[in-house]
This record gives sequence, structure tokens and C-alpha cells, in this order.
Amino acid sequence: MTDSTSEPHGSLNTVPKFCLAAIQRHAKADALNTKKNGEWQHIAAETFAERVRRVALGLSQLGIKAGDRVALLSENRPEWSIVDLGILSLGAINVPIYTTQAVEQVRYILEDSGARAIFVSGRRVFNHARPGLEGVESLENLIFFDADAVDLVEGAITLEGLEARGAARERVEPHAFDALLAPGRGDELATVIYTSGTTGEPKGVMLTHSNFISNVLSISSALPISAEDTALSVLPLSHIFERTVFYVFCSMGVSVYYAASFDVVGEHLREVRPTIMTAVPRLFEKVYQRIVKKGMAAGGWKTKLFAWSLAVGQRYSELKDRHEPLPPLLELKHDIANRLVFSKWREGIGGRLRYFVSGGAPLSPTLSHAFWSADIPILQGYGMTETCIVSANHPDDNKVGSVGLVFPGIEVKIAMDGEILVRGPNVMRGYYKHDDATRAVIDEDGWFQTGDVGHMDAERHLYITDRKKDLFKLSNGKYVAPQLVESLIKQSELVNQVVVIGAGRKQPAALIVPDWEALANAMSEAGGSRPKSKIEWSRDPAATKIVQREVAELTKELHDYERVRRIALLPDEFSIDSGELTPTLKVKRRVVDEKYHQLIEELYRE
Repeated sequence: MTDSTSEPHGSLNTVPKFCLAAIQRHAKADALNTKKNGEWQHIAAETFAERVRRVALGLSQLGIKAGDRVALLSENRPEWSIVDLGILSLGAINVPIYTTQAVEQVRYILEDSGARAIFVSGRRVFNHARPGLEGVESLENLIFFDADAVDLVEGAITLEGLEARGAARERVEPHAFDALLAPGRGDELATVIYTSGTTGEPKGVMLTHSNFISNVLSISSALPISAEDTALSVLPLSHIFERTVFYVFCSMGVSVYYAASFDVVGEHLREVRPTIMTAVPRLFEKVYQRIVKKGMAAGGWKTKLFAWSLAVGQRYSELKDRHEPLPPLLELKHDIANRLVFSKWREGIGGRLRYFVSGGAPLSPTLSHAFWSADIPILQGYGMTETCIVSANHPDDNKVGSVGLVFPGIEVKIAMDGEILVRGPNVMRGYYKHDDATRAVIDEDGWFQTGDVGHMDAERHLYITDRKKDLFKLSNGKYVAPQLVESLIKQSELVNQVVVIGAGRKQPAALIVPDWEALANAMSEAGGSRPKSKIEWSRDPAATKIVQREVAELTKELHDYERVRRIALLPDEFSIDSGELTPTLKVKRRVVDEKYHQLIEELYRE
């Protein structure tokens, strides 16, 4: 697959040219923001741009040049974005690595990409990844964000020290940065992002500057985003979703506040009071479960009011979604629920949020309706590392269950077997060093085969059914889409994680990691005794029956052959370290099937 040599974005034809021009145009006093020692610290646009220049010049002083690969291993923080634009300004190629990446994959990515330098945030991240860094022959420089980590490796330098080198050169050569930036072209590589690798080794996805810029312009023209917005960034910037969104925020002058982990999201929401935020369904599921748990534990009339409000909100949202008339009595009931219950939900997330954007996995319709009824719209979107962001719902056209309308300039069609095909300037150049793999997914006409199965409605809203390779056939010949079933089951406060199985079987079944606290409460209410350990809980018939009853209720609207009637409780969570999850928290189904083969056989023998 070859790139066009045309420059559709004029003089702003690379990501750093494009973003730096926007940063300076908007000149925000709080362009980037981070919390340190309990206080929010603001980085003004001028400082942001200055630090990008100094990083680029500092790297140049280390001998890094255009075309070199530079790895970036850090959690979310302003330094990630500053260094990213610094690397790209030099014409070098950013190779992001997840902080949760397995050590052997860290080594594979560094060796496969031939990275000459790596940025690492600090001690904790370095200590985890250290065995994957040691002995990588191509690595010449290690730069730490945190100064207190520099003593971990002989010859390592700090980001502050790197910027000082860049500043020294800038004083001597005031136009040195412009000289580095000017030659950049849109068809040059900006990044190599290694896919999660649910099957086999990860592949490096090559994305150009034009891939990103075209995508940013498409998104900006379709969604209401302005310089008056404030965003809370919590998803990993090493992921295509959040990274592209950050470039959109730069372009539109949005103030970005960073959350280093999900653990601080609740606190940051109340403090930052964002107007826009991107997230994944798991975050919404946890928030909703906490809301329900608190509401149902209030007791007396408060619990009854809460349950009544949920039912009213669900009905109200469903009718709005179908554009059906709202009965006057329902509108009155919703107004009461809004004032007494839903207003508190909005206060809990800062009170200013215009919309969430959700990506990465299916979002259950029930969850969408619950938040929408509280006037907190969640706009589902869709994309892949290979395609950037393809589609999203709009606040004024939010079709629950769909991933919205395809962004301008991008083409989508559905193949005969239901696979979603994508074509446009957003589609990757190809897989790094894997020409055969590239030809296998991009045809001669430029259509990328996503591996996702879906359809479009009459209004051109796109729907994702499942991953093509995840669909499984029952013994009766019927196909089951496990992600759809799992999204329904995960609505239960009793469920922490779930994997639906059943290939070649008569009926689907589910392996479930419970929410232990919620299960303990449910067992107490049922008059059962609390087991001594999670292993005992997972084998307790009473505990299994409680969860199974809830699963049956949540899947009752499915076709008979899709309903889950058998479950097994697992004592241990699926995790990245134990091999069941990818760094982006996608389930490695083959690994789960192999690891729990005996349990699955017993489950179907019962």
C-alpha cells in the first residue's frame, strides 16, 4: 500500500506543524494540566510549545534524526504529549508502549522497531519493564521524566536535562527548530503502534502524519468541540483513540487535564468539572454499578424513589431513541426523577459535562439509556489502530446501540459476509516489516478488512455485532456473538468480568469473576453464610445460583439459543500478567479456553 505524495493540508502538513500552530493560535493559559502534591499545575500554550522545541533539539543533540524510532513508555501525563510532539518535530517516529505491556512484548517491540532511544516516566514503570529493556542492542539513550529515577541506569538522563541541551542549542541557533520542522511531509511515518496481539506477536501499525491530520479534521467537522471546552484525559495516550483525540483537542484549543489512572477519575471529575471526556465501557459500568449500589442501599422511600427513577428514565430514553412521542405523564415523572435523583448524578461528575465519548468495546444499550435519561449522553464511537477513528454518534443524533455516523472523508461498506470494510486517508500505510500481512488486509482498491462484523441502518448509522474471529457456532448451527451477550451480563453489579463460551456446544455458557462485595451482600440478603475464601465462593452452589439467576434475567430478551443458562464462578480475575488480557484489556479467548478447559468440560457435563 503506497501513500500519495500530495500535501492536502498545505504548509501544516505534519502533526507537530498542525498542532503547534493551533496551540499558539488559541494561546490557552491552561493548555495542559496535571495534579502534583495535591495541587493542579497549569502549563500555558507558550510553555508547551517551548518545551516541544527543546525536546526536539535535545534529541537532535543526542544524534537522533529523521526516520529514527524513539520509544515512549509512560502513563498519562503532560510529558507524554510534549515528548510525542518533540519526537515528531524532529521527523523521528514515535513507538508508544503500554505501561502494562508484558516484559517479553516490551523487548519484542523495541527490537522489532529498532528504537534508538526510549523515554520512561519513572521508577515504577521502569522496574516493571526493566528486563525487557536490558540488552536491546539498538537502544542508545534512556531518558526519564522523573529526575529521581535517573540513578537506576548508568548513562541515563532526565527530561529536564534533555530540554536544557535543546535550550542551549536554541540560544546559539535561534532558527534551529524551524530548520528541523520545515522538511517534514504528510506522507512520512509519524508512529508505529504495535497492536495488542490477541493472537500471536503484535504487529507494528504504520501511521503517517496525513493519517492523523485527515482524521482530526474529519472529527472536528462532525462533533461540537470548541476552545471553551475542558477535557479530562484518562485513557492511555499509547492507544490510538486517546492520542487522536488529543490532537483534536490541540486543534480546537481544548484545555486538557490528565488523570494518571482510573483510581483518581472520580476525584478529578469533581475538581476539573470537564465538559468532554473519552472513556471505555468498563469505566461507565463501574460508575453505574456504584450509583446503583448507593441508591439501592439508601433504604426506605429513598430506595423506592431510586428504583422508580431508573425505570422511568429507561422508558423515557427508549422512546426518545426511537423518536416516538413522549406521553405527558411520563414527561412529568421524568422531570421529578431528574430533579430528585439524576441531578445528583450530574453533580457527581462535575455538573458541566456535555457528553462522554466511548470506544474500545461494546456499550450495553441499558447503560446508554440510564446515562442518557440523566442528561449525560454517552456517544459510542468506532475505530481501530489501523484506521484511526472511523465513526461516532453526535449529541443531536445519538442512536443507542450504534457507533454513529461515519466521519466525512471516510468510506465504509459491508462485505457479503457482514465484515466491515474501511477506506480513506485515515487508513494505515501498512504493517511494519510485514508486507504479506498488509496485503492480506488491504485490497488493491484500498479497502481495509477490519475483522469486525456489522451492519448499517437506513440512516447510515453503523452497528458492530462482534469480531469476526470471536463469533462461534453452536452444535445446532446457530452463530453467537459473545461480546453482545457479555455486554448485557456486565450490567449486573454482581459481575466484575465475564467471558461467554460455547463453540460446538448446544447452548452458550459463561465464566464469571464476581464482584465479591456485591455477591457477599446478595448472599447475606438471601440468608446464606459467607464462605471463607474466594475459592470456596466460586464452588458454592448458593453463590452460583444467585449470579445465575441474575444472568438469566439480563439475557432473557435474547433469542433462545443465545441465552446463558450455565455459569461457573472464577476465584481470580483475568489479568494482563496472567495472560488472559491484552494491554488494552481485550480478552484473549483462546488463552481462557485453554486455561479453563477442564472447568468448561465439567460445566457442560453437569
